Amino acid sequence: MALAALNQDFFVLYAARMGRPSIPPEMLLRAMLLQAFYSIRSERQLMERLKFDLLFGWFVGLGVDDPAWDHSSFGKNRDRLLAGEIAAKFLAAVLVQPQVKRLLSSDHFGVDGALIEAWASMKSFRPKDQSGDQAPSPAGGRNTEVAFKGQKRSNETRGSTTDPEVRLIRKGPGMEAKLCFIGHALMGNCSALIVDTCMTSAHGLAECIAALAMIEPRADRPKASSVGADKAYDAEDFVDELRSMNAHAHVAQNTCGRRSFIDRRTTHHAGYGMNQKIRKRIEEGLGWIETASGQGKARFRGRDKAGRAFAFTAAAYNPVRLPKLFGALA
Repeated sequence: MALAALNQDFFVLYAARMGRPSIPPEMLLRAMLLQAFYSIRSERQLMERLKFDLLFGWFVGLGVDDPAWDHSSFGKNRDRLLAGEIAAKFLAAVLVQPQVKRLLSSDHFGVDGALIEAWASMKSFRPKDQSGDQAPSPAGGRNTEVAFKGQKRSNETRGSTTDPEVRLIRKGPGMEAKLCFIGHALMGNCSALIVDTCMTSAHGLAECIAALAMIEPRADRPKASSVGADKAYDAEDFVDELRSMNAHAHVAQNTCGRRSFIDRRTTHHAGYGMNQKIRKRIEEGLGWIETASGQGKARFRGRDKAGRAFAFTAAAYNPVRLPKLFGALA
């Protein structure tokens, strides 16, 4: 049903044109779902699996004697499909199905972000003024040696030559810094289904800004809503913006050396404690996206392409969770 709702979008992307017939978009989308479900790391491996696994072929729509596609054709058609914002539309098409829509709540949400390692080497993180810091490689070639020891590597003075949109960031004190994006997800608390995503550059305010952008279309209702989040969202501007949207900021208190911006006006409500328990379930979805589906390291360069892949993988997580929800209701 969700694929049928996208027929018009497929028609626009795959209008009749000269050249060889393209891969049918419905089959392409099914193959991409299998790649996420079964942690298949590359297009080559996916095409090999389609050659000998009859169940894979049946799910995609290939006949027993139909050949699998060439991996390069699959990659080019996949890029065109994702460029048409099909990932976000597929996510929305799944959520508007009647049996799914009744599981969702329009009032209570959870939000979180995850570091997505960029497809760029630390050797590409070079000074912006073009001054070299690489020692000549004894073996020659372009993969030269880089002496990192004793250097102060900052986003203000350096940038990646491979992917200029990535930034250097560390997940916590004492951990190594990596070139990353941040993938953000918004979850409906009642079902723990992901209802929206976005991808941003990695910086200190990215999580709060992205959360507000995803929440704003769903806030400002006559009935006050609530948003659960971890300590990273305990910021004065974030809390004030949520309150201006008629939304309760059920954010974990960050009292490490400072005053929390979540006070008794919020914590005395029973719903605050409940949301603090439920909001952790978004980490299950983000964990699945990072590990099981292999999105912990981006497979594309550029924030837009990496964001589309992240959005599609988040959309693939919902069908994984739905059978459990339907079973609980049975």
